[in-house]
Amino acid sequence: MQLFDAVFNGISTGAVLLLAALGLAIVFGLMGVINLAHGELMMLGAYTTYVVQNVSKSAGGIWFESYIFIAIIAAFLVAALVGFILEKGVIRYLYGRPLETLLATWGVSLILQQFVRSVSWILVIGICLFALLFWGAWWLISRRSDFERIKKLVLGIMFPLSVGISIATAFWLGQTYKLAVTKPWFGAQGVDVTAPKWLRGGVDLSGFQLPYARLFIIALTIICVIGIYLFLQRTTWGLKIRAVTQNRSMSASLGIPTQKVDALTFALGSGLAGIAGCAISLLGSVGPNTGQNYVIDTFMVVVVGGVGKLVGSIVAAIAIGTANYIIGSNTLGTLVGGVEPLAGIFKFFATTSMAKVLVFALIIAFLQVKPGGIFPQKGRTVDA
Repeated sequence: MQLFDAVFNGISTGAVLLLAALGLAIVFGLMGVINLAHGELMMLGAYTTYVVQNVSKSAGGIWFESYIFIAIIAAFLVAALVGFILEKGVIRYLYGRPLETLLATWGVSLILQQFVRSVSWILVIGICLFALLFWGAWWLISRRSDFERIKKLVLGIMFPLSVGISIATAFWLGQTYKLAVTKPWFGAQGVDVTAPKWLRGGVDLSGFQLPYARLFIIALTIICVIGIYLFLQRTTWGLKIRAVTQNRSMSASLGIPTQKVDALTFALGSGLAGIAGCAISLLGSVGPNTGQNYVIDTFMVVVVGGVGKLVGSIVAAIAIGTANYIIGSNTLGTLVGGVEPLAGIFKFFATTSMAKVLVFALIIAFLQVKPGGIFPQKGRTVDA
């Protein structure tokens, strides 16, 4: 019974990893981009769930009982929007430069963590005003025939001017209308998401309980996997994504807009990370570092499963999630009883951090045998 408990909890953990890894597998498989900010996109999805919960709680009644469905959609849209902006503003200029992409996305992850810690009305007003002033002026001036000649001059003048006006205006509004200037919305401490009543408790099976929340996460993961499969296999844009994954240069020569495909793919992968963040919020408190707890495991899922392979990601996520939980909960040590030295070894690794170390070592050993993962790329995909 204890083994069944550990396997079930491991599968539910693997379901969260799979949700996050789906987006990462698509992005990494298509563009070869190692996005270290992927965990922060999950964190944004979790915080979006928290905000939707608070809004629904104030409305009460059926709104609170069904807020999780609204939160899933909202988390997807928020994370997808941030991912779209990230691709348009940063990633697009770094294709083919893996080290720069790695450093840039790491910097973005730190920015997003600090943004969540310090976001307040004054910061939101300042950012919105800066975007309006700078990009509005840039759009107007870009219509001039001599724009290419004066572009650097415009950038040098408009950027600091927009920053100065935005900061001054935000502080003035905060002082004049008594906005909560220094009080952040979330802060550095964790916040808790309260599940609706129908997600509390669980199914009782001969003294063993299957939590409704974890069953919901598993069902959500299955729906997302089916949805992604149908999107990639049955839609026009899915066909374009698969074509670009197979051969980017040939796809471009056939008229497929590869830049639009890149932006759509990155937004889709980011949106799936947001849904994963929504699922994470049902398992524990949410903080600025929430995504960091999952991003390494998510990358391991993609690598072990095989880059860009949906089936491989499913198998790897379930295997890694289950192994982490079984080892970390000392289930193996309990099963072997007093058999030494096995019991002592399993007990030594029976913590969350040490379980990750052992699983990571096992993954390294596995990759020595199959460096391409469980389902390695074949044919043209390898050379694309």
